[in-house]
Amino acid sequence: MIHKIKTHLPGDHPWQNQIQYFQTIDSTNNEARRQAADGAPNGTIIIAKQQTAGRGRLGRQFQSPADSGIYASLLIRPECRPEDLMHLTCVTAVAICDAIEQATGFRPGIKWTNDLIADKRKIGGILTELSVNPHSGLIDYAIIGFGINCYQKATDFPDEIKDIATSLFIATGFSHPADKIIACIIAELFHCTQNLTSLALTYMARYRNDCVTIGSDIRLVRGDEVRYGYALDVNTDGALIVKMIDGTCEAVNSGEVSVRGMYGYQ
Repeated sequence: MIHKIKTHLPGDHPWQNQIQYFQTIDSTNNEARRQAADGAPNGTIIIAKQQTAGRGRLGRQFQSPADSGIYASLLIRPECRPEDLMHLTCVTAVAICDAIEQATGFRPGIKWTNDLIADKRKIGGILTELSVNPHSGLIDYAIIGFGINCYQKATDFPDEIKDIATSLFIATGFSHPADKIIACIIAELFHCTQNLTSLALTYMARYRNDCVTIGSDIRLVRGDEVRYGYALDVNTDGALIVKMIDGTCEAVNSGEVSVRGMYGYQ
């Protein structure tokens, strides 16, 4: 797999010798964190054929069966403050959409904040994590994890997600080579992580164009509290601007946001 990925990358790509491939792993984010603690360099890429404990946002499980998708994490070491990377998940989502479009001709949408969408169903997800140096207050490392459903047919998804999940195969009608998609993602992530601050406004404008949540009725759940509103925009930090049913506007940066007409919310 590593050799195939490299054939789609420039021979002098700075990260080409930092790609690692595992047959089975608990979670690529977990492995990236372990290696980060041991001093792994910026640009370390962990890819797995299968995850036994893949994770999504809010602690949810991400189904990661063998030979069905792309499961990977990128370790970066940006020298900045945590507040300078509030938009990291949004930038990553745009970069991965760019890569999928390059490799397959199909561009997913984005459900705020980290779901990749095709035909109102989830085709993939992103999980970013930060570690901050307690002495300097700067980021020690960031992990960009992503999972993409590639080859599943509709009947392959378990009952609990069969009505909300989809795959690139279902969306396009073709089995696109994972190695090419991964190479395109690596190239796009390299580009965006070199320009996380300088191109932040550009990426956020593009995120708004891809975000299917904007312009939709939404349901916001935080603990036992459930509120309803209308998604107006996403600000430069990646927060969702919502007009609540009482007329107030709020910048939402936590909680579970459901979009009317998606994932069973009608």
